[in-house]
Amino acid sequence: MTDLNSRVLKALDSIRPGLQADGGDVELVRIDEDGKVVVKLVGACGGCPMSQITLYQGIERILKMQVPEVSSVEAI
Repeated sequence: MTDLNSRVLKALDSIRPGLQADGGDVELVRIDEDGKVVVKLVGACGGCPMSQITLYQGIERILKMQVPEVSSVEAI
């Protein structure tokens, strides 16, 4: 596991309790060479109409703050 990968996972772990409190979770799928992080929203987050807000205003914002190499976050 690369340092970038471990730092992204650590940042996701800091976000996870809030998602789990609402019945959801996030899984890291991959990190592209350009710094794009691809995640999968699961549980209640997977079908939630607010998931895009959670993704961009929550997950992406926190990942970029904690891991400056992250350029964007995308959900599949």
